[in-house]
Amino acid sequence: MDRKKGLILLSVVAMVAIMSSFALTAYATEGGDEDSMMPKFRRLFSWRRQIRARGEHFGRVEVSEEFEANVINIAENDLDVQEELLAQGYSIKGVRPIIKSIVDADGDVTTKATNAAVMLESEDATSHAAVMVDLDEVRVTKIVILTRTVIEKA
Repeated sequence: MDRKKGLILLSVVAMVAIMSSFALTAYATEGGDEDSMMPKFRRLFSWRRQIRARGEHFGRVEVSEEFEANVINIAENDLDVQEELLAQGYSIKGVRPIIKSIVDADGDVTTKATNAAVMLESEDATSHAAVMVDLDEVRVTKIVILTRTVIEKA
Protein backbone atom coordinates (compact mmCIF):
# COMPACT_ATOMS: atom_id res chain seq x y z
CA MET A 1 0.00 0.00 0.00
CA ASP A 2 1.49 3.35 -0.94
CA ARG A 3 1.79 6.28 1.40
CA LYS A 4 -1.20 8.22 0.01
CA LYS A 5 -3.61 5.33 0.51
CA GLY A 6 -2.23 4.75 4.00
CA LEU A 7 -2.83 8.39 4.98
CA ILE A 8 -6.36 8.29 3.58
CA LEU A 9 -7.13 5.12 5.53
CA LEU A 10 -5.66 6.60 8.71
CA SER A 11 -7.72 9.78 8.22
CA VAL A 12 -10.93 7.80 7.77
CA VAL A 13 -10.26 5.75 10.91
CA ALA A 14 -9.50 8.92 12.88
CA MET A 15 -12.72 10.60 11.70
CA VAL A 16 -14.79 7.54 12.65
CA ALA A 17 -13.20 7.55 16.12
CA ILE A 18 -13.91 11.27 16.56
CA MET A 19 -17.53 10.99 15.41
CA SER A 20 -18.06 7.95 17.64
CA SER A 21 -16.79 9.87 20.64
CA PHE A 22 -19.17 12.76 19.83
CA ALA A 23 -22.11 10.38 19.59
CA LEU A 24 -21.12 8.58 22.78
CA THR A 25 -20.66 11.86 24.64
CA ALA A 26 -24.00 13.23 23.43
CA TYR A 27 -25.80 10.04 24.42
CA ALA A 28 -24.04 9.81 27.77
CA THR A 29 -24.98 13.37 28.71
CA GLU A 30 -28.61 12.86 27.73
CA GLY A 31 -29.12 9.65 29.66
CA GLY A 32 -31.37 7.05 28.15
CA ASP A 33 -33.40 4.16 29.35
CA GLU A 34 -32.39 2.89 32.74
CA ASP A 35 -31.96 -0.62 31.37
CA SER A 36 -29.34 0.50 28.86
CA MET A 37 -25.57 0.37 29.36
CA MET A 38 -25.18 4.17 29.34
CA PRO A 39 -26.11 4.81 33.00
CA LYS A 40 -23.44 2.29 34.00
CA PHE A 41 -20.98 4.05 31.69
CA ARG A 42 -21.94 7.45 33.12
CA ARG A 43 -21.19 6.30 36.68
CA LEU A 44 -17.56 5.90 35.68
CA PHE A 45 -17.40 9.65 35.22
CA SER A 46 -19.29 10.64 38.36
CA TRP A 47 -16.06 12.02 39.84
CA ARG A 48 -16.43 14.99 37.50
CA ARG A 49 -19.77 15.88 39.07
CA GLN A 50 -18.31 15.49 42.54
CA ILE A 51 -15.49 17.91 41.72
CA ARG A 52 -17.97 20.46 40.36
CA ALA A 53 -20.23 20.05 43.42
CA ARG A 54 -17.31 20.95 45.68
CA GLY A 55 -16.72 24.14 43.69
CA GLU A 56 -13.41 23.03 42.24
CA HIS A 57 -12.81 23.92 38.60
CA PHE A 58 -10.88 21.18 36.90
CA GLY A 59 -9.67 22.94 33.76
CA ARG A 60 -12.70 25.20 33.47
CA VAL A 61 -12.80 28.97 33.27
CA GLU A 62 -15.50 31.11 34.83
CA VAL A 63 -17.12 33.49 32.36
CA SER A 64 -18.42 36.95 33.29
CA GLU A 65 -22.01 37.88 32.51
CA GLU A 66 -20.78 40.66 30.22
CA PHE A 67 -18.61 38.27 28.17
CA GLU A 68 -21.47 35.77 27.94
CA ALA A 69 -23.96 38.48 26.90
CA ASN A 70 -21.57 39.80 24.24
CA VAL A 71 -21.01 36.34 22.72
CA ILE A 72 -24.72 35.48 22.79
CA ASN A 73 -25.55 38.82 21.16
CA ILE A 74 -23.12 38.14 18.30
CA ALA A 75 -24.58 34.65 17.80
CA GLU A 76 -28.23 35.78 17.97
CA ASN A 77 -27.61 38.51 15.38
CA ASP A 78 -26.36 35.97 12.82
CA LEU A 79 -29.00 35.21 10.17
CA ASP A 80 -28.18 31.48 9.96
CA VAL A 81 -28.39 31.08 13.74
CA GLN A 82 -31.76 32.85 13.73
CA GLU A 83 -33.22 30.77 10.88
CA GLU A 84 -31.60 27.36 11.42
CA LEU A 85 -31.52 27.19 15.22
CA LEU A 86 -33.52 29.75 17.17
CA ALA A 87 -36.54 29.63 14.82
CA GLN A 88 -36.46 25.81 15.02
CA GLY A 89 -36.81 25.84 18.82
CA TYR A 90 -33.19 25.60 19.95
CA SER A 91 -32.33 27.29 23.23
CA ILE A 92 -28.97 28.52 24.47
CA LYS A 93 -27.45 26.32 27.17
CA GLY A 94 -24.09 28.00 27.72
CA VAL A 95 -21.02 29.80 26.44
CA ARG A 96 -17.56 28.23 26.36
CA PRO A 97 -14.59 30.57 25.79
CA ILE A 98 -11.75 29.43 23.55
CA ILE A 99 -8.62 30.82 25.11
CA LYS A 100 -5.36 31.59 23.33
CA SER A 101 -2.09 32.08 25.22
CA ILE A 102 0.85 33.82 23.55
CA VAL A 103 4.40 33.77 24.87
CA ASP A 104 6.49 36.76 23.69
CA ALA A 105 10.27 36.93 23.26
CA ASP A 106 10.80 37.85 26.94
CA GLY A 107 8.78 34.84 28.11
CA ASP A 108 5.77 36.90 29.18
CA VAL A 109 2.46 35.17 28.65
CA THR A 110 -0.65 36.95 27.40
CA THR A 111 -3.92 35.05 27.61
CA LYS A 112 -7.03 36.15 25.76
CA ALA A 113 -10.35 34.62 24.76
CA THR A 114 -10.21 35.07 20.99
CA ASN A 115 -13.18 32.84 20.18
CA ALA A 116 -16.13 31.29 21.93
CA ALA A 117 -18.64 28.51 21.40
CA VAL A 118 -22.33 29.04 22.12
CA MET A 119 -23.93 25.71 23.03
CA LEU A 120 -27.58 25.17 22.04
CA GLU A 121 -30.08 22.33 22.51
CA SER A 122 -33.33 21.50 20.71
CA GLU A 123 -36.62 21.37 22.63
CA ASP A 124 -36.71 17.57 22.56
CA ALA A 125 -32.98 17.32 23.42
CA THR A 126 -32.22 15.11 20.41
CA SER A 127 -30.10 17.77 18.70
CA HIS A 128 -27.26 19.89 19.97
CA ALA A 129 -25.49 22.74 18.21
CA ALA A 130 -22.28 24.66 18.70
CA VAL A 131 -22.01 28.13 17.22
CA MET A 132 -18.40 29.25 16.87
CA VAL A 133 -17.96 33.01 17.37
CA ASP A 134 -14.82 34.98 16.39
CA LEU A 135 -14.60 37.79 18.94
CA ASP A 136 -11.97 39.79 17.02
CA GLU A 137 -14.07 39.88 13.84
CA VAL A 138 -17.38 39.96 15.78
CA ARG A 139 -19.01 37.28 13.64
CA VAL A 140 -20.13 33.66 13.58
CA THR A 141 -17.58 31.48 11.77
CA LYS A 142 -19.12 28.02 12.02
CA ILE A 143 -22.28 26.20 13.09
CA VAL A 144 -22.07 22.51 14.01
CA ILE A 145 -25.30 20.58 14.56
CA LEU A 146 -25.30 17.07 16.03
CA THR A 147 -28.52 15.06 15.93
CA ARG A 148 -29.22 11.81 17.71
CA THR A 149 -31.84 9.42 16.39
CA VAL A 150 -32.98 6.49 18.50
CA ILE A 151 -35.22 3.83 17.01
CA GLU A 152 -36.61 1.54 19.66
CA LYS A 153 -37.93 -1.83 18.64
CA ALA A 154 -40.05 -4.08 20.77
